[in-house]
Amino acid sequence: MKDSEHPFFRPLWRRVAVVAVCVIWSIIEFATGTPFWGVLALGFAAYGVWQFFYLYKPADERPTDESKAAAGPEPKE
Repeated sequence: MKDSEHPFFRPLWRRVAVVAVCVIWSIIEFATGTPFWGVLALGFAAYGVWQFFYLYKPADERPTDESKAAAGPEPKE
């Protein structure tokens, strides 16, 4: 999770899914009596929330100069 700005994490549902899996993993670990692994998984979930929701800045979605050139000239008013 070091590269939280990777294009894979751009859709919100993927970031939510990663955090949800960590929380579910933590619940399972606590339910089976292994609190060390439960705390570890909660730590992963907390780190995911920090990276994917608090610090996350989406990539700039403006078109680049290359895509403008491919689209053709802008209409004149």
